[in-house]
Amino acid sequence: MRTLLSKKDIVFVSFMLFSMFFGAGNLIFPPFLGQSSGDQAWLSLIGFILSAVGLPILGVVAIAKAGSFQGLASRVHGLFAIIFPFLIYVSIGPGLAIPRAGSLAFEMGMAPFLPEAWAQSRISLLMYTLLFFAVVWWLSLSPSKLVDRFGKLLTPTLLALIGIIYVKSWFTPLGSPTDPADSYAAHPVIQGFLDGYLTMDALAALVFGIVVANTLKSKGVVEKKSLSSNMVLAGLGAGMLLTVIYVILGILGSSQISADKAENGAQILTILMSKLFGESGALLLGVVFTVACLCVSIGLVTSCSQYFHQLFGKPSYAGWVTILSILSMGVANLGLTEILSVSVPILGLIYPMAIVLILLALAERVIPPHSFVYVTAVGVVALFGIVDLANTVFFVHQWDKWLIELPFYKEGAGWVMPALLGGCAGMLFDFKARAGSK
Repeated sequence: MRTLLSKKDIVFVSFMLFSMFFGAGNLIFPPFLGQSSGDQAWLSLIGFILSAVGLPILGVVAIAKAGSFQGLASRVHGLFAIIFPFLIYVSIGPGLAIPRAGSLAFEMGMAPFLPEAWAQSRISLLMYTLLFFAVVWWLSLSPSKLVDRFGKLLTPTLLALIGIIYVKSWFTPLGSPTDPADSYAAHPVIQGFLDGYLTMDALAALVFGIVVANTLKSKGVVEKKSLSSNMVLAGLGAGMLLTVIYVILGILGSSQISADKAENGAQILTILMSKLFGESGALLLGVVFTVACLCVSIGLVTSCSQYFHQLFGKPSYAGWVTILSILSMGVANLGLTEILSVSVPILGLIYPMAIVLILLALAERVIPPHSFVYVTAVGVVALFGIVDLANTVFFVHQWDKWLIELPFYKEGAGWVMPALLGGCAGMLFDFKARAGSK
């Protein structure tokens, strides 16, 4: 029985975790932040890294401390421990993230090289996603080999490609940073933090915990404290890699060459790659997107398959890999506009609850697992999320005039005050319970 992995193994597990986090969305957000923040890019990146890297790594640490995602969720209620993880796995699995990865891989990795009629054809998307998810299916069948595939092949390939882009930027003048947009000029760190919060990688951290734990167990690390220690080390390693890549992409995006020409991160990257590498830039960018989307899809299919197999027992793990790969391919061909219109509001409901759970798990010395705070804080945040979801989906923002009075609501973090109030209520219940037991 092993206690700590070798430094080499920790590096490879960190590479595996990094590659599961780093998808197409993570490629797009930092360049757009860089363009928006201009000469304030470094300050905005500090805020971005605190949330886009800090929250996911804290999520890995929280799962390591609690032992499992279900164990953490059960601190709220037994029924919550069934419903909440299920919603998360469906939402960031076959319901949104996996199909989106396949669609984005087509749009950035294949469509630019096809005739316009073919690029817009559903038949082309179908054929591409069929091949893409066949590869995902094959590589997901053996989760014990993920370290070798991610740590020794896919992640080094992705890092090498981004490294080539960065080194080339040293020798190609891209212009000085632009002036920041209003919100980035006034509060660059805060705006960067809110941008990073929207990556929603904290949800992925809760999902990927099971994969990291099972990978460590396959290498002989089975004792609870040892599992926790190794998971924390892997999380920190992945966080360092994410930080480096985000800084590179953010600084590249802040250059003058991308200003006034792009409306989103994908367009910014396309402009930059064309400037750096000419016509071959589109090919290199397509490879980067394809590898990133492939890594995330494999990580999510593996995580979701392990979870559903443990939850339902049947079919086998391989059966779930097949089901999820087919479902994801089908959803990817339905059109992401409709999927996003349903999935994004649901993610907005469950993401704040995930953050509250993570923070409570990290405060275990002060707030024990049996504390009422878990019930009240998560419960109030869930209630707020349901109200906000109803306002967005069913009442077309008719309640905005009241909800906007909440601190941070306009920035997408209106749940913060309800969470604090719920936490205070839980502490009062704890105090009353202790007083009554004396």
